[in-house]
Amino acid sequence: MSEELEGKHGVQSLEVGMGILKAMVFGKRSMMLKDIAAAADMPPSKAHRYLVSLIRSGLVEQDPLTSRYNLGPFALNIGLVAIDRLDRIRLGLTAISELRDAVNETTALAVWGDNGPVIVRWERPRRPITVNVVTGTTLGLLSSAVGRVFGAWLPPAQTKAILRRELDARKNLPPGVETPEDAEALLADVRNQGVAAISGNYMFRGVEAVAAPVFNFKNELTMSIVLVGVEGSIDMSAESPVIARLKDAAHSLSQRLGSTREAPGPR
Repeated sequence: MSEELEGKHGVQSLEVGMGILKAMVFGKRSMMLKDIAAAADMPPSKAHRYLVSLIRSGLVEQDPLTSRYNLGPFALNIGLVAIDRLDRIRLGLTAISELRDAVNETTALAVWGDNGPVIVRWERPRRPITVNVVTGTTLGLLSSAVGRVFGAWLPPAQTKAILRRELDARKNLPPGVETPEDAEALLADVRNQGVAAISGNYMFRGVEAVAAPVFNFKNELTMSIVLVGVEGSIDMSAESPVIARLKDAAHSLSQRLGSTREAPGPR
């Protein structure tokens, strides 16, 4: 078959292999060769040849004790990456909407951008006085609750340049933070608490915010959920039910994204 014709009609052997994988997915359990062949509608000898190649690629694995076949580690990784790339934002939007309904405060979702954390969506509460959050806003690492979450849980190599730039600029720095050592102490406290809370010295007067980390299937920081309110409207105490709700929402979202981490910080 010519390359042009093959390009138009696809690669038949690949489609056959995908048929075997689909049979195993819909089987919802480890399967014997004869069951896979029957589900894929092909002779067992043919199914076996394809299974050998699928095992070599990591898409399938065979239990040496039972001879049963199951999806392999690479197939699992494909699924987890698909969840992270396709559902991350959609699930995050649902999470901040549900949290907004539960606590009646402005909620927002932030991801890491080229120059720091960026707000990608926010939800307005049902109250006469609210705090608006601008979608697309890039936030500081030290001057915002969201920024402190990313600074606390991202690898230092990823945030070092931005952190150094903020310290050199000496703009909107938290009280008592002047050196990299001061900044690390602040971020270590965020990791210890499990959230970053700012009130009274936020970058905007009269506004307070609390942010929590969201982790993916690799147990890496992938997003942050933040509550934003008029100063004095959010209970900032250690026993705050609002902050507990925020932590629960972030941890539940992390679990939906495949994370196996325990909820960070004291509860």
